[in-house]
Amino acid sequence: MFLTAIERAQKLFPRADARPKITHCTLVNADLIRRMKAVDAVPALFTTYAYYNSDKFHYYGEPLMQHSMAFRSLLDAGIHAAAGSDFPPGPFDPRMAIQGMVTRTGWNGETWGSNQRIRVAEALAVNTINGAYNSHEEAVKGSVSLGKYPDFVMLSDDIFTVDESKIKDVQIVRTVVGGKTVYQA
Repeated sequence: MFLTAIERAQKLFPRADARPKITHCTLVNADLIRRMKAVDAVPALFTTYAYYNSDKFHYYGEPLMQHSMAFRSLLDAGIHAAAGSDFPPGPFDPRMAIQGMVTRTGWNGETWGSNQRIRVAEALAVNTINGAYNSHEEAVKGSVSLGKYPDFVMLSDDIFTVDESKIKDVQIVRTVVGGKTVYQA
């Protein structure tokens, strides 16, 4: 319904580079992905769901989970999938989100929809530059480079080399906002 509304609105009142956001966007199929790509929609999926709610996936079943939180399918289609959350009903820690997107393994040790796993670098982009892209702020946010807002965290370990099942446990040692340290371990 959302995509139909966007498609109709764009036909009646075209707006270049609109980047409509789809909050949640939990379950997709090939046709929805095609339509999202056509309107450059940015799905903001609940990123910690794969880790935090894995005990619920028995109710959905593996065939459905292969199309749920479909980061791999969305990124492979060239869609700028971004991070979303459901807090307060669920946690929103990006470290937990990255671990869940990379492993698709929950707190209970069960893995669901492993075909939707993405690499650490892709999960980092989902949590940074893709969100900035959604709000048309990729020129000033979403990555650390000259001319952008210098907001970032320093971690105790390298999430690219640490055991993927331990990413959520990597400690934040410094938080920098606006170029100033606001937290130091």
